[in-house]
Amino acid sequence: MSKHKNRLSKESSPYLLQHAQNPVDWYPWSEEALQKAKAEDKPILVSIGYAACHWCHVMERESFEDESTAAIMNKYFVNIKIDREERPDLDHIYMDAVQALTGSGGWPLNVFLTPDAKPFFGGTYFPPVKAYNRASWKEILTGIAISYRDKKQEVLDQAEQMVKHLQQANSFGITKAPAFQIPFEEKFSRHHTTQILENILKSADREWGGFSRAPKFPQTFTIQYLLRHYHFYGNEQALAQAKLCLDKMIFGGIYDQVGGGFARYSTDTEWLAPHFEKMTYDNALLISVLAEAYQLTKDPLYAETINHTISFMTREMLDPEGGFYAALDADSEGVEGKFYTWTKEEADSILGEDAELLAEVFDISDEGNWEGVNILRLRKSITTIALEKGIPFHSLNDTVNKGREKLLKARSGRVRPQLDDKIILGWNALMNLALSKAYSALGDESYLQLAERNMMFLTAALRNRATGQWFHTYKSGEARFPAFLDDCAFMIDALLGLQEVSGKSGYIEMAVELAEQVLSRFPEKESPFFYFTPEGQEDIIVRKKEVYDGAISSGNSIMAWNLYRLSILTDKPSWKEQSVSMLESLLQPVVRYPNSFGVWAAFLLELVNGTHEIVVLGDHAFDEGRVLLATYIPNKIVQIAARPDETQPLMRGKTAENGTTWYLCRNYTCLRPVKTLPELMQLLDLGRKDNGI
Repeated sequence: MSKHKNRLSKESSPYLLQHAQNPVDWYPWSEEALQKAKAEDKPILVSIGYAACHWCHVMERESFEDESTAAIMNKYFVNIKIDREERPDLDHIYMDAVQALTGSGGWPLNVFLTPDAKPFFGGTYFPPVKAYNRASWKEILTGIAISYRDKKQEVLDQAEQMVKHLQQANSFGITKAPAFQIPFEEKFSRHHTTQILENILKSADREWGGFSRAPKFPQTFTIQYLLRHYHFYGNEQALAQAKLCLDKMIFGGIYDQVGGGFARYSTDTEWLAPHFEKMTYDNALLISVLAEAYQLTKDPLYAETINHTISFMTREMLDPEGGFYAALDADSEGVEGKFYTWTKEEADSILGEDAELLAEVFDISDEGNWEGVNILRLRKSITTIALEKGIPFHSLNDTVNKGREKLLKARSGRVRPQLDDKIILGWNALMNLALSKAYSALGDESYLQLAERNMMFLTAALRNRATGQWFHTYKSGEARFPAFLDDCAFMIDALLGLQEVSGKSGYIEMAVELAEQVLSRFPEKESPFFYFTPEGQEDIIVRKKEVYDGAISSGNSIMAWNLYRLSILTDKPSWKEQSVSMLESLLQPVVRYPNSFGVWAAFLLELVNGTHEIVVLGDHAFDEGRVLLATYIPNKIVQIAARPDETQPLMRGKTAENGTTWYLCRNYTCLRPVKTLPELMQLLDLGRKDNGI
């Protein structure tokens, strides 16, 4: 590696620090870099990636560490490195530009800008020599430099057109309010929910699970929709596809059979070969959907996977202060997946007398199942293997778990993948909600304790106590960058989830305060939607609105949910009206393309079926309420307390006498209170059959 040291050496981002000794004269995104481009009339090269990105490492080794390549970059460009996880706002803008220019996107993202930061050309990975039908990186650099020198006006014009395109793509949802308001119960129907299911199943892989060809992403929001649709309407296809997706991922190499936790996506149809990086957000979302699946099915596989994954997160991703780190790299010792793969010889020496049996369980062979080595996976369930071999299930399961422990111990001596140890507010909020859901489903007190500890850390480390302003990242004692919409939205969601399982109404108050910040700092005045960035941010060329639920949910879809639930908890009808208006503006694409709008689709499902307002009061309310929390009721808002709190609208006028009292309401209209959970469940079943109380 070069002995150079550039400006990135002063940054805290692990990704930027990876490039701190490149011979490229990298700048972080800063006013200094932007002014240099204007002063010297040079185009800007922005290169965006993240610490766990495999192809980012490849391009660094091939090009950014090469002296001759760096010389071209330094001579003709102002070079800026961005960690997409630190600045997702910039990543969204320039990713949209590259997708518009090339039809595809990904990381590393390399985009060329005019000196005033407007994009005119870009792509993803470029090889050092012409290959894969791609020009070499040096050819790209030279060609761009010549174009900017000889055809500058054409370049500037193209950049202006791109900015106009980005602004137009952002104009959805701006509609005039109708002369009269239709009740939302009439805007959304069961017909819409059925169409959504049909469109999901059209894209479903009925053999291996998932909803596309390779590469395959978990698509947890689509799975969640299938579980909830089954709950409401009993469609067996919906449940079967949801279970198939979860089971095949849990059996596959995308799931770390040894240490727990999921990789970001699979490169093949069978979920065998991931890109190995592990992200906090993926694991949080998978824990959440597995918790719902366990509540619905009581399948012990899901409980085991939740426990195994949380064990991974607490062992390898938990900061001593209580926050969760961002990611683990795909590579170690410069080789993708080296930390996670095994030769047959290695496995045999570790597993001893159980080696032959476990080789069959985990698909371990001499020739390997991936590039000459073995990614551990289950070809069949432990139950099936036990039946085929005539071994008692518990005996085989014990052998498998002991084998996992031996392999984990042996693996701990290997060179570990690099840890991206920055703490991201939104991703921690997703993990916090996952812990609340895991506690609801499994009743493990340690998950509730961890969620509360994590929330204490977030409110102390990533919030300015004086102003109430939240921050996006935290590392080495410093919080940086104003929080983005998804940070705030996910935090509100987590606070509401934590209130439900802890019974602490203070979390509602924090959620309301944060919602009011979003409403004042992020709104687009002409529509019900919110911008990704807060007002007053000056280093971006356009304020984007994000609505797609991709690998991670959009801030707007979660804010729609938040405003809806908070409107019930705080009796603010205007918040419900705004949330419904958001969904109404997107109704057509949500129904047509539910795989890209999974959270919106679930919101529609709840609006059609209505929301149960459940209040549990009494000295033993928390003990008895645990059974309620473990029950699959996805369309509910729950408040549990020993005594009614008159500051909480849902509790007003309610009493707790002679033991626990259960209240079931809709729209603040309550049925006769009951004294036991079975009586409450009977009312819920009647309500579901009648499709409303």
